[in-house]
Amino acid sequence: MNTLPYRSTIKSKPFLYNETYKVAELYATGFSEEVIKKEVIHQNLFQVKTEQRKREITTTVLKRLKTLDTFLINKIVTTDIHTSKLITLYAILKTDRLFFEFMHEIFREKLTVHEPVLEDRDFNAFFEAKRQQSEVVANWKEYTFYKLKQVYLRILTDAGLLNNSSEREIQIPLLHPDVLDYMRNAEDTRYIDAIIGKGAR
Repeated sequence: MNTLPYRSTIKSKPFLYNETYKVAELYATGFSEEVIKKEVIHQNLFQVKTEQRKREITTTVLKRLKTLDTFLINKIVTTDIHTSKLITLYAILKTDRLFFEFMHEIFREKLTVHEPVLEDRDFNAFFEAKRQQSEVVANWKEYTFYKLKQVYLRILTDAGLLNNSSEREIQIPLLHPDVLDYMRNAEDTRYIDAIIGKGAR
């Protein structure tokens, strides 16, 4: 995971659950990546106005889905909504280093010690630590961190891990047991630990 560079592009490409679901459906039907690209762009499946935005979203969603195998891609389409969204989150963690580190170092710890609220100080401490650790992150403007915080909160809310209120209360992840067991047997369990807490079942 540490081989990925730090990026802030998630600001403009957040959860994208509906888009991910639509592409997963095409994958599950047996379409190739090239056919999927054509379908998405020509049919405007994402209902966006510009050609550039169509391509940006398509590239992002395909990059995320490439981190999943056939079992998990199919589960996005066939399982319950809570599990489907958490698989989408799992794929985001595998493609965005900074967000993964936030989930692994902050969110997972909150679950582990049963602290039910995400606070401003959690974000401030995390971003300050990353400034100290990375010259790339240190050069980002303050507005970038503000936007990242907003996007992280929105992703977690959309994924069902935060309640939709100002309290930012953490919700217990609801993963189908079959999918959880499958992820637990993966080669690298850090990603699922970041979502449900270390060692949780």
